[in-house]
Amino acid sequence: MRESTSTVVVERVADPGPDTCAEWDRLVARTPGTDVTQLSVWARVRAGQRFVPLHLLARRDGVLVGGALVLVRRVRGFGSLGYVPYGPVAGFADGRAEVVAALADALSSLRLRMLFVQPPEGAEDVSGALVDRGFRPSAAEIAPTGSMRIDLGPDEAALRAALSRRLRYWTGRWADRGVTVRRGDERDVPLLVELMGTAAAARGYPRPPRLDYVTTLYAELARTGNVALFVGEVHGVPVSADLVTVCGDTVRGKLCGFDRDGDGRRLSVPAAARWEIIRWARRSGHRFIDFGGLSEATLCGATAGVRDDESWPSADRAKMAFGGTAFRYPAPVELIRPVPLRWAYDAAGRSAAGRALVARARIVLRSSAPTRPAAEAGP
Repeated sequence: MRESTSTVVVERVADPGPDTCAEWDRLVARTPGTDVTQLSVWARVRAGQRFVPLHLLARRDGVLVGGALVLVRRVRGFGSLGYVPYGPVAGFADGRAEVVAALADALSSLRLRMLFVQPPEGAEDVSGALVDRGFRPSAAEIAPTGSMRIDLGPDEAALRAALSRRLRYWTGRWADRGVTVRRGDERDVPLLVELMGTAAAARGYPRPPRLDYVTTLYAELARTGNVALFVGEVHGVPVSADLVTVCGDTVRGKLCGFDRDGDGRRLSVPAAARWEIIRWARRSGHRFIDFGGLSEATLCGATAGVRDDESWPSADRAKMAFGGTAFRYPAPVELIRPVPLRWAYDAAGRSAAGRALVARARIVLRSSAPTRPAAEAGP
C-alpha cells in the first residue's frame, strides 16, 4: 500500500530486504537525534519479544528521505500496539515539512488499536503534525522526557575540567586505589545482567531484562558495531558494568548495573567507568555522549541552568556530575482507537486493576526505548 503527500511517497514494507535496510541505516546514522532503536538491526533485537517490524519508507523522486521503524505487538487486553521509538526519521534539509507531513499521514492511517510515538530530539514539528492528525500528548511514560549530553569536541583536559570537583579528584586516584575499567564482550553479558539485578534490588527498581534478551541485544548490535560494554573492577573484582549503544556520532547509555556493597561505592567505580566511556568515545571519533534519561525534577532545574541540587535523585546527580547539558525531547504522542477504547484506557488509570494493566503494556513497550536503570556513581 502506498500513500502520498505532494512529491513524497510513503511505502509500508514488512521486510525491506538487505539493500533497502542498508539504505535506511545510512539515513538513520546521518540524521541528528536518532537512535539505534530506528536501525534495522533493532527489529532483530526485538523479534524475540514477539515484536513485528513495519517499515514506513518515504521517498522523493526515488530517493529515501525519511521513514519510521514501527514495532508492533499484540498485548492481551489491548489488541495490537505500535511504538515508534525516537522516530520517525526525517532529514533537516529543505523540504523537511513535506516529509514530516507524509510520514504523519502514514502513521495516522495505520490500523492499530494504540500507537505511541516518541519523536527524536529536535523533532517538535513531528509531534505537532501528529497532533494535527488526531494524536494527543501521551502520559504513558514509555520513554524519558529528557536527558543530558556531553560534547566531546573539547580535548580531554577540558572535559576533565567540566567534571564535578569530586570526580576531578578521583580521576587522579582510581589507579592508585586498584580501580580499573576494561572493555567487555559477550562473556560479560551475564555479569551485566547480574549487576543490573543487584542494583534493581537495592534501589527498588523493576526487574532488569532477561539474560536471553540482553544476550540477543548485545550479539546483534555487536555484529553491526553499534554497542560497547565496559566493566569496572576493584583489584580485578567486577563491581559495575555499562552497556552503551552507538548510532551516528552519538554514544548513549543503554543498560548498567552496580554492586553497592564493598569498595565499589566508596571508590565511585561507576563514575570511573563513565569517565573511561567518555575517553573511549572521544578517541573513537564520536561527537556526543548521552548517559540516559533524567527525572522531570532534574530536567527542569538543569535546563534552567542549575548544575547540582541535593533534592535531585542521586542517579541524576551522578550523571550531571560529568558537566553535560540537559535537553528535553519533543512531546510524546499517542493515538488510541476506537473512541470507546480510548475511554476505557483513560478509565483504567483510575483503578488499581486498570493501572496494573496499563503498567504491563508500558513495560512491554518501554524495553524498546533507550532507557537504562541507573547505577549510582555519586556526585
